[in-house]
Amino acid sequence: MSELPEKLFANPVWHALHSKHHKFANCSGQACRYAADVVPFAAINTPGVEPMRQLQSLFEPGDSAWIIGKDYEEIPGLVRGKTLECLQMVLPDGVTVPDTETEIVKLSDANADEMVALTTLAFPGFFRQRTCEMGSYYGVRSPSGELIAMGGERLKLEGFTEISGVCTHPSFRGRGMAAGIIWQLVREHRKEGVVSWLHVANANRRAVELYLWLGFEEIREVMLHHVSRVA
Repeated sequence: MSELPEKLFANPVWHALHSKHHKFANCSGQACRYAADVVPFAAINTPGVEPMRQLQSLFEPGDSAWIIGKDYEEIPGLVRGKTLECLQMVLPDGVTVPDTETEIVKLSDANADEMVALTTLAFPGFFRQRTCEMGSYYGVRSPSGELIAMGGERLKLEGFTEISGVCTHPSFRGRGMAAGIIWQLVREHRKEGVVSWLHVANANRRAVELYLWLGFEEIREVMLHHVSRVA
């Protein structure tokens, strides 16, 4: 595996919502979005003013989401916010998955509050109450039972499943827990016959270096644009 299909990965949110994640989709013409309590992502299929108007119709006043793409048309009532440069990375088929001694537990919807609390320490606002419904999630607990590390699945495409939500409580970093969770996910993906891939903020060099060390390859840079509807 040397690259991610351009057709899918130039606009992964659109393709996820029109395939594996259609049950989460709110759509209007050439625009779609995940429900706000699932994940703050939206997409348009074709650049232009009308698709952006259709996207605006899917937002409640004061609502916001991130769009992946090079750029988009600005329209009245839909405000452009900050941008975030990210890398798309993929794990090649030839990378060997090591065994791990980390004790990993399966998480469920019942653990949503814990997952939101932990991810808020690392990337506030991206993990919502129903994000855990997008795929499988795993975690590590402290001896006292506190959730101290986690990771799981986000965007699902035909043949490709995104690893996301990987984080460790600041007091427990450097113990290999995040790597153990990633390998657990990769093992599941290979059983299912899908390729593991991910997004990571370009500025988060600690995470980028971890993924490179694990064997992930940088494929391309993408830009996330934050947009919000005027309240």
